[in-house]
Amino acid sequence: MFDSHPASLTLPAASLAGSSPRLVIVPGWKGSGPGHWQSLWAERLPGAVRVAQADWLFPSRAAWVGALSDLILAQPGPVVLAAHSLGCITVTHLPPDVAVRVQGALLVAPADPERRGALTDFAPVPFQKLPYRSILVASSHDPYCPVRLAGAYARAWGSEFVRVSNAGHINVESGHGDWPLGLALLQSLSFVSAPACAV
Repeated sequence: MFDSHPASLTLPAASLAGSSPRLVIVPGWKGSGPGHWQSLWAERLPGAVRVAQADWLFPSRAAWVGALSDLILAQPGPVVLAAHSLGCITVTHLPPDVAVRVQGALLVAPADPERRGALTDFAPVPFQKLPYRSILVASSHDPYCPVRLAGAYARAWGSEFVRVSNAGHINVESGHGDWPLGLALLQSLSFVSAPACAV
């Protein structure tokens, strides 16, 4: 896939620290375990913070959005979000007073809460343009979200759409650890805050 040696997991020191936006990592349903690219980024990227949810197995939209909102508002300045699966949907539910603190978002393998009973509290998914630059990455054969739906999300949210072939759910099970492609996309969001172009 896109894996590489852990030594490659680096960004320029100024990109995610100091006056630059803080990286906020937003895991999906059941969290992101050891070896997941989100866990590796949280451990190794300077200044990164990770949202903690009280219940990873039985997600509540109000609780998840509330926890993410509190974490974003606790940061000293703007943030860049790196979300996976249900974390992507959580991001789209952020209230306007919180979303204004977001400089950009990397939205990876979004969930389809309308098709999974445990996630239905997050439906309906907002289909409004996000007020910041975003990149949506989707796999051509994600078992949890058809790529056509991911493309529809991207169009509605005004996200740049990156389609990768045969990448599963872009997680440990599909062979994505350090995930250099994601890191490169994250870096572009950290440096560039121009409005997104609809796809």
